[in-house]
Amino acid sequence: MPESSDSIFISYAGSDRQWAEWVAWRLQEAGHRVELDVWHWHTGEDFVRRMSEALAKATAVMALFSPAYFAAGRFTEEEWTAALASRDRFIPVVIQPLEAGELPPILASRLWKELHGLDETTATAALVEAVRGPTPPTSPPAFPGAATQTAPPAPVVRHQPRPRFPSSTGLPDVWNVRRRNPHFTGREMVIDDLRSELLAEQQVAVQALHGSGGIGKTQIAVEYAHRFAGQYDLVWWVDAEKVDQVPQAYAELAARLDVARPEAGTEANARSAMQGLRTLDRWLIILDNAEDRDKLDEWLPDGDGHVLITSRNSAWQLTVPGLPLDVFSRRDSLAYLNGRLPALTAEQANSLAGVLGDLPLALAQAVGVLTAGMPLARYRQLLDTKTSDLLSHGDTPGYPDSLKATVTIASERLSVSHDDALALLRLLSFLGPDPVPTLWLADARGRLATIPGDPDDLMWPQSAIEPLAHFGLARVEHETVQIHRLTQAIVRDHASRGHVGAIHADLAALLSAADPGNPQLPQTWPPWATLTSHLTAARHTIGAHPDLRPTLLNAARYLIQSGQRRAAHDLTHTLYESWAVGLGEDHPDTLHSAQAFADALCDLGRHAEARRTVEDTLERRRRLLGEDHPDTLHSAHDLAITLENLGRHAEARPMHEDTLERRRRVLGEGHPETLRSAHSRAVSLHFLGNYAEARRLDEDTLERRRRLLGEDHPDTLRSARELAVSLHFLGHYAEARRLEEDTLERRRRVLGEDHPDTLQSARELAVTLDSLGRHAEARREHEDTLERRRRVLGEDHPDTLRSAHDVAVTLHNLGHHGEARRLEEDTMERRRRVLGEDHLDTLQSAHDVAVTLHNLGHYAAARPMHEDTMERRRRLLGEDHPDTLRSARDLAVTLHNLGRHAEARRMHEDTLERRRRLLGEDHPDTLQSAHDLTRC
Repeated sequence: MPESSDSIFISYAGSDRQWAEWVAWRLQEAGHRVELDVWHWHTGEDFVRRMSEALAKATAVMALFSPAYFAAGRFTEEEWTAALASRDRFIPVVIQPLEAGELPPILASRLWKELHGLDETTATAALVEAVRGPTPPTSPPAFPGAATQTAPPAPVVRHQPRPRFPSSTGLPDVWNVRRRNPHFTGREMVIDDLRSELLAEQQVAVQALHGSGGIGKTQIAVEYAHRFAGQYDLVWWVDAEKVDQVPQAYAELAARLDVARPEAGTEANARSAMQGLRTLDRWLIILDNAEDRDKLDEWLPDGDGHVLITSRNSAWQLTVPGLPLDVFSRRDSLAYLNGRLPALTAEQANSLAGVLGDLPLALAQAVGVLTAGMPLARYRQLLDTKTSDLLSHGDTPGYPDSLKATVTIASERLSVSHDDALALLRLLSFLGPDPVPTLWLADARGRLATIPGDPDDLMWPQSAIEPLAHFGLARVEHETVQIHRLTQAIVRDHASRGHVGAIHADLAALLSAADPGNPQLPQTWPPWATLTSHLTAARHTIGAHPDLRPTLLNAARYLIQSGQRRAAHDLTHTLYESWAVGLGEDHPDTLHSAQAFADALCDLGRHAEARRTVEDTLERRRRLLGEDHPDTLHSAHDLAITLENLGRHAEARPMHEDTLERRRRVLGEGHPETLRSAHSRAVSLHFLGNYAEARRLDEDTLERRRRLLGEDHPDTLRSARELAVSLHFLGHYAEARRLEEDTLERRRRVLGEDHPDTLQSARELAVTLDSLGRHAEARREHEDTLERRRRVLGEDHPDTLRSAHDVAVTLHNLGHHGEARRLEEDTMERRRRVLGEDHLDTLQSAHDVAVTLHNLGHYAAARPMHEDTMERRRRLLGEDHPDTLRSARDLAVTLHNLGRHAEARRMHEDTLERRRRLLGEDHPDTLQSAHDLTRC
């Protein structure tokens, strides 16, 4: 039959894959081109992109309606809504009965074909008719009132049915699989991959599902067997945990196949069953809990069938294809919890899934305990305080043992012949739940006192890691080993007190040896991320260990430099409080932690709290170390910056000048800390309105940093950014734009899209675009930066409020004065609450609210706001500061519109004279004042 020009995309729920493959096969036989994800899309491809492409090129979408198709959250919803929106050729067929209310109202008016309950021939005809439309009769229909005889059905010519009609059979005649789990959830991609891999082989197809205990391997095997039961003539389950019982399972199969001989014995009949499988096709053998690969290899059958192995032992992948299983995706965890515990809120379900590490068995046990009546708060409390005991409870149908029993049994087996592996398991259980690089273990081997054996063993740690993987206690991937958080908790609870002290010493030795380098350099951040996750997990138990304190401080510096503000706060706060008590408030490491803690507070916008900590640290360092010690100068520099952040610029200026002079004398002109002071001094000049002087210092610092640190160093990029700001305020917008675009591109590449420094550059480029009259472009950039800052920093962070203010300014410039007023008034109220009435940012918002009121014609309301803002700016910044002059100019404009022309003219004349002297004749602000004066 010639191929149709139709291209039909098959839309279905994952659990209906049998139907999807049958439909696709029959449509292809009828001459239609089809696209089916499991046939045409490759593992690793972007699912959403492929679906969008398929919908775009399809001439028709066939949707397989079933209860699963309309389940909440499935991608099928996007498919059928997109199909309805874009084309009329939407072809629904019903493959399972739908209850009242399951069909969305938007689909209720659509005609559909029922396929369920039909035999294969009738269903095939109905399917083809659904695509091509009904065919009128070629002869007159019979008179309805006459008796009719039913014609015998036409003979069906059957070719090799790949795949089978899903409803053509029930369970196979030869079947011994346990009952299906009615609460099975998720794992659709795993089951799809498993089915695809099994079908891909021409001869016997073997697939091994391997993963740790409690990961759900057996549950997936049971679900697969039931879901695809109709595609097999024989499905036989073999409990392979005890190898000596495997022949008995095959002997029972021999009896079902009628090839057993009573006098032959178990072994011979088992071999007869395996021989019989060679003569059959469409069979599935499941070897469950097949841990001993070497002894079970002989019990893998041959023939035209499928073998599915479940095992904790990842060594199966050395001899047969395998699918490694991980924990649930968070989406699957939430689907399971919401299905079993519908009263949980979304936040409660997400939090519970997180603390249980998305482990299916742990989730099932939690459901068992909670459905038995334990309050969630009590469960969470016990999970923190009595983890191991709690994980021995909870009804878990389908799982043979609790998680505690599973881990305990595996650990006991490990102890029989792998004492080094058991010791490594204990050590790893006191780290974080993230992957541990095996290189750390190799490098620190000679310093690990709790690990028995030869410290010079060339095969360590692989010789100890392999048994952990074999018994399903660890997930081993390329150069890493990982223990699940709940397995860790159970192992920790079993560790004796005598072991714990030695383990803590080994942890300190392991983590202090894993030094990724200077945390200020972005290229060290990936290894620092790995190390910091484990340092953070161990900080309460080994944080005071002398060897580890420098590493913990560097981890804090990494978190600060990489923009992880909340994590930096939590770590530095813990270190500061712990070391102040344990080491004393004057200990150098305590003072270093106080310095890092203050940095973290500043990054969170908590400047008043930071000031108290910085002042205390500075006083202690002056007393202990002297005025000119580098650490004292570091604290003096930090205090000046904190004062700037609090809007106390006049106080900060002499501190910056003094610290810069001392650093130049003590450290030298080109020292990185001296350049940091020079940079901060330029920032101070900028705040004080001395833009020309700030520019000269910025240019010098930038040139020195480029030469010393390189073009892409974060400090170099800070100087480039600050120079661009100075250029902007000097009115050199085009030059500022070029430098801002280059700095933004570098920061995106070096630091990432959401790093606070990157967002700072994006914000300042948008400000310059606004000044260049590119208001629509500026609005897009400002709104994107605002959204990112809200997500990364929170609604009330000073940087977020700065972006909200920027959006309001751009809306104002676009003429959207009402919208600008609402946003700016909200921003002003937040700034007053967060920063205070006299902070420069608050005054900036008050000024812009007044400008917006003026542009809305509310001159009388604008005037007192302008007057108040100008008075505050004069007091804080002085008569000649650019911000003060901006207030004076806008107040004069408002006075003019109120009819107070003489008063307005005097103010315009005074502002023009001051701007000429301060900014120069050609500065945009000066030109604005000259223009204003011509209108008076």
